[in-house]
Amino acid sequence: MTIVDTTVWIDYLRGAANQHTDWLDRELNRQRIGLTDLILCEILQGIVGGSTFTRVRRDLSRFEAFDTGGEAQAVAAARNYRFLRSNGHTARKTVDCMIATFCLTERHSLLHRDRDFDPFEKYLGLRVIHP
Repeated sequence: MTIVDTTVWIDYLRGAANQHTDWLDRELNRQRIGLTDLILCEILQGIVGGSTFTRVRRDLSRFEAFDTGGEAQAVAAARNYRFLRSNGHTARKTVDCMIATFCLTERHSLLHRDRDFDPFEKYLGLRVIHP
């Protein structure tokens, strides 16, 4: 399963062409693609119109959406945050820490365009798609 981060979904939904959106477009019907509850929330928060919100929500519902919450996940994300910080890399966003930890825990790959995930890949073994 490949989890697609908000950074890629936003570009994709806006019709932006880059290596990540090209990969997503090419792999949509070839691979299992998913997102997390936090990614879904971030995407939908940025939608302005009500009809667009409904359409995007409907379009994204074809992909599996995973819950990233819960006490065990929160503790694991905090541990990852503390480990990275002790190695000189402070995660800027709690949401990204939760998404990365979910992918690590569940052994999913992540497609992203956000440098905040780089330390998770380098120090914790996050599997990242590099198109």
